[in-house]
Amino acid sequence: MATVTITKENFADTVKEGTVLLDFWASWCRPCRQFGPIYEKSSEQHTDLTFGKVDTEDQQELTATFGISAIPTLMVFRDGIRVFEQAGALPSAQLENLIEQVEALDMDAVRAKVAEMEAVSGSAEA
Repeated sequence: MATVTITKENFADTVKEGTVLLDFWASWCRPCRQFGPIYEKSSEQHTDLTFGKVDTEDQQELTATFGISAIPTLMVFRDGIRVFEQAGALPSAQLENLIEQVEALDMDAVRAKVAEMEAVSGSAEA
């Protein structure tokens, strides 16, 4: 599967199920252009995952929503939960290692931790 273009219109539907990697990039960004082929090759090797690209110039509202201040930024969602975010281009081996770690996550434990954090932040607001 090749990469898909992510916009504010298709973002929510794209990240709600499975593992989704998002590359926030811009055409003028040299590190983005260097990371692009690595990301594309990984998308071809992992056809069971979704690889999306967010053009920060075209999708400024989505970029602002996530507070992206450096590109490239790689963000990973699993079943709608953001489980990773890091600015900077990753070498191929590190990207593959990250994918392995994300796929190995115990999502029941992750959901429990998210619920716990929401309960704590909810009680702090009360």
